[in-house]
Amino acid sequence: MEVSNALKRKRYDDDNYMEAEVDLSLLEAVEKSQNTVELLDLRTLKKLVLSFERRLKENIEARLKYPDQPERFADSEVELHEELEKLKILAGAPELYPELVNLNAIPSILNLLSHDNTDIAIDVVHLLEDLTDEDVLEDNDEPARILVDSLIENNVLELLVQNLQRLSDKDPDEMSAIYNTLASIENMIEVKPTVAELVCERTKLLRWLLGKIKVREFDSNKQYASEILAILLQNSTANQKRLGQMNGVDVVLQAVAMYKSKDPKTSDEEEMLENLFDCLCCLLMPLENKERFVKAEGVELMIIIMKQKKSAYASAIRALDFSMTKYPPACERFVDVLGLKTAFAAFMGKIPISKKNKKERYQEELEERLVSLIASLFGGILRGSRRERLLSKFVENECEKIDRLMELYIRYSDRVTAETQRLEQLELDDLEMDEEEKYNRKLESGLYTLQLIAVILGHLWCSE
Repeated sequence: MEVSNALKRKRYDDDNYMEAEVDLSLLEAVEKSQNTVELLDLRTLKKLVLSFERRLKENIEARLKYPDQPERFADSEVELHEELEKLKILAGAPELYPELVNLNAIPSILNLLSHDNTDIAIDVVHLLEDLTDEDVLEDNDEPARILVDSLIENNVLELLVQNLQRLSDKDPDEMSAIYNTLASIENMIEVKPTVAELVCERTKLLRWLLGKIKVREFDSNKQYASEILAILLQNSTANQKRLGQMNGVDVVLQAVAMYKSKDPKTSDEEEMLENLFDCLCCLLMPLENKERFVKAEGVELMIIIMKQKKSAYASAIRALDFSMTKYPPACERFVDVLGLKTAFAAFMGKIPISKKNKKERYQEELEERLVSLIASLFGGILRGSRRERLLSKFVENECEKIDRLMELYIRYSDRVTAETQRLEQLELDDLEMDEEEKYNRKLESGLYTLQLIAVILGHLWCSE
């Protein structure tokens, strides 16, 4: 505790010192910054690393010699903190990262994540975030890869997550360190995408993130936890299955259930809710998680959210679409819990009006999701009373839903025709494009939705 206070005093003194230095003339400040830039070379790097290693050794020796007398190693801890602060200058010269790795400084730096003094571990977290910052690594692909490879090799993921578990949101410094830990992990995934699966295999990060999104109170770290969770799930079937086995579907449903009858208060909270639905939709890719979703009454929750007509309305439709795609049990549950009325009201354009969903693209996305959902219902319910209830929806009110389908069919058909003509014109202008790219362009212009509408019309045509 005494050592931590010493470090905090040092930070306070630094702040006062900075205020005193504000009177420096602009010319002196510019000269100083120019000198700093000039000093960022291999020689300076070696000096910095040597000085850091010396202070580290002194701190280890002092702690071993006086384990029960914090006042005897407090000074060495303050000096070690200063050395770690100095190392942040390296973020200004990412081209030197390979040399930093060659000097074997990475193991020494990372071992400090387990330091008894949490403040020292926090210094390392901030240093790592600075070194791996996206803006710093831009246009420095090779040095970035060398640094991240060395960090992974020296167990950075395990050490960061172990340290994460001893940090608390109640302390401002520790709260900042939690954020920077997540930022460092995100930065490493950006450089090396395989880190997304590695961190889930080797650490308890997924469990920590689930614990974080469970908390009722909103804060910036809960928002960031939801974002990192979405990143870890988006391209990894292994992570989707792993989280499903950890009761992840239920936890994410509980997190979104907090907003079934209320809207987020801020734009940050709104972004977090979107992240949570992104997590849910990713989780619903593997078949076994669709089963968990149905068992956890996820279908019912999504219908409730739609009925409440709050800001999560469109996200609930998206989650239902994911859950019902190629999974008949979810389609059957949807019909059983009277979801048809709610879905077809939306299909007919009876959607809640807000500033966000007045945008044309929002309404189009909603349309496309609803068409996909109805197509899944026809694909998942082939016979029996549920099928009859589904078909009867298209007969009521003088077949207005078939009129709506035809209206959509004509609109999307016109759009795809226009895109096809545009692509043909591009070919005449000697812009080569292979068949796959042409097909993808047509899909983007609405071909997929047009195909689904045709499938629904086919089911209706065959229904006598």
